[in-house]
Amino acid sequence: MNRTNNRVRILLLNAALGPLDYRVPDGMQAPPGTIVIAPLGPRKVPGVVWEAESFPSDEIAFKKLRPLLEIRDVPPLAAPLRRLIEWTAQYYFASPALVLRMVLSSGAAFADSRPIIEYRLNGNIPARMTPQREQALAKLKDEQGTISELAFKADVSVAVIRGLEKSGALDRKEISTIASLSTPQADFGKVKLSSDQQRVSDILISAVKASTFKTYLLDGVTGSGKTEVYFEAIAEALRQDKQTLILLPEIALTEPFLDRFQTRFGTEPLAWHSGLKQSERKKNWRALADGQAKVVVGARSALFLPYKDLGLIIVDEAHEVSFKQEDGVRYHARDVAVMRGLKESIPVVLASATPAIESRHQVEQGNYELLELPARFGAATLPKIEALDLTQNIPAKGSWLAPNLINALEENLDKGEQSLLFLNRRGFAPLTLCRTCGFRINCPNCTAWMVEHRLTKRLACHHCGHVMPQPETCPECGDEDSLVACGPGVERICDEVKMLFPAARTAIVTSDTIWSPAKAGEFVAQMEAGSIDIVVGTQLVTKGYHFPNLTLVGVVDADIGLEGGDLRAAERSFQQIAQVAGRAGRAEKPGHVFVQTRMPDAAVIQALINGDRDGFYAAETESRRIAAAPPFSRLAAIIISSEDNAEAMETARLIGQTAPQFDGFAVYGPAPAPLAMLRGRHRHRLLVHAHRAVDLQDILRDWLHQLEWPRAVRVGVDVDPYSFV
Repeated sequence: MNRTNNRVRILLLNAALGPLDYRVPDGMQAPPGTIVIAPLGPRKVPGVVWEAESFPSDEIAFKKLRPLLEIRDVPPLAAPLRRLIEWTAQYYFASPALVLRMVLSSGAAFADSRPIIEYRLNGNIPARMTPQREQALAKLKDEQGTISELAFKADVSVAVIRGLEKSGALDRKEISTIASLSTPQADFGKVKLSSDQQRVSDILISAVKASTFKTYLLDGVTGSGKTEVYFEAIAEALRQDKQTLILLPEIALTEPFLDRFQTRFGTEPLAWHSGLKQSERKKNWRALADGQAKVVVGARSALFLPYKDLGLIIVDEAHEVSFKQEDGVRYHARDVAVMRGLKESIPVVLASATPAIESRHQVEQGNYELLELPARFGAATLPKIEALDLTQNIPAKGSWLAPNLINALEENLDKGEQSLLFLNRRGFAPLTLCRTCGFRINCPNCTAWMVEHRLTKRLACHHCGHVMPQPETCPECGDEDSLVACGPGVERICDEVKMLFPAARTAIVTSDTIWSPAKAGEFVAQMEAGSIDIVVGTQLVTKGYHFPNLTLVGVVDADIGLEGGDLRAAERSFQQIAQVAGRAGRAEKPGHVFVQTRMPDAAVIQALINGDRDGFYAAETESRRIAAAPPFSRLAAIIISSEDNAEAMETARLIGQTAPQFDGFAVYGPAPAPLAMLRGRHRHRLLVHAHRAVDLQDILRDWLHQLEWPRAVRVGVDVDPYSFV
């Protein structure tokens, strides 16, 4: 027996363990990338065969190795994907097992091909009813899914759903996990491109043909037709029988995008996002792993899927902050997409009307190639942007809309055109205050105010999800009728619109109302049918939507994003307002944008009004250079949390006191986090600042791995942080 060939190193889906060695039974083949089931104590756990040199360790005697139990009948993980897993784990200071878990998501990779059992209400009412059963019957009228999925949707326990099934209220249905897909047709719905679009698409088509790594920054103003341009690159990938991955920042954008894709290619692409059912995830995972799915559109998690023959990656709205994962593996999908392109030797396209300063810097460094679309497509022109100084154009008492904006809304309604009011604040009001004693209703689990949601008659924490009924009396002093809502959210703005224009048809668009691709599809259909006159929404409406009859946009509070100490605050505000302004006048009808602000002379506002995007970016980039802030340096946050504040403080002090001393490396803190409690855990932070030439990850690893802290304390590292709370 060749013991060397029969020894394999397995990366298990267990972050607490490193890779372990196993024995391959005679007659079984397990090359690197093979997905296996291995024994771990009394359990059977999944894992992947890995190159031993990637994870060096002391080898134990061959005779002590336990044999593998099973090899799963699915395609092995290719070498480029294994290298991406290693890089992501190393760069973002994460366990390789946690990264691998994103690849082998939801058990789809190693489940067999047997059908999944789903259930649906059949109209039968159980003889014995309980409040939980009544709730389930009310919420599951049009739903179908597994027992656990139905329990989640109905907000009841699994036992309640099982009880309904046993009582005969649910029908059982077998769902095949074998996908039946139509292949997108490269020339199905070709459109005539402008000269600028044709020039850029020719470059991308050549890049796909060359099948080599290169990153392109597709920088086009809103409405310039960036999607049509990269559709041509997708068409070329289809001609070469290659797969394409399209990343979108929000799953709510998926449904409108699918429709647009189908018009161009004759069929929908494969979707991948958190809203998929278990049967859909299993089916879709296998379809892309065996190469049947040629185009995949999804949220950031789609980046780690095991494509058989990937030929192109597109990151749409590449500037979006939501591409940054804020828990678990804290990766940035835009940057990992570029790295996957490098590992796979394929082109990557970053598309945006307002590119991130980091991406523009990469162009200046010669690492990315800039492709520009400077004008809107066809007869459409960029909207006129006008600032409304709230110190001069003062809203009426109890109102949040300036008189000039109200007049513009009325004129737009008279013309039969659609309007959009943007406020990046969910709910009715961000704070509930007692006017008798001054008490503010806070979340019991977080250092945050409870936000009033009047539509659901609840107070909610937007950090941990805690909800509670709106109290009738002050919890502190007991006074009745003393609680007042302070500040506006989108629900409050919508109420004001209804009072001003009672005949207008309104819609609120936030993650509370548009939580799935289907809901987004309903909203788009209503807008296109002219069933909505005025939309009131958060950042969800700033991305990707195209409504030809939407000609007026009002930004209710342009200053909200400039609050706080975020180094990207000005850039984010510019991007957000520019994106929402870009929803206006996207067809023949001209658009008009009103920006309500108390700081009309702020650089961000002036740049927007004057259309001086390049000037704003140049000034913002120079201020970063002077401050030695990213992209001219590196940052990493160290976040310490515990249910015991004393333990968290002591661990934070320990980390701060043992900070290494290097040129070009500085550690600030520890200090209580701005969000000092989150989900019942006390939080402290340190911020690491390093020159670009410093090997930040190696220093962090050597520093933190030599320290010990209580088991109840969690220490997380966020490389290239986007959140500073």
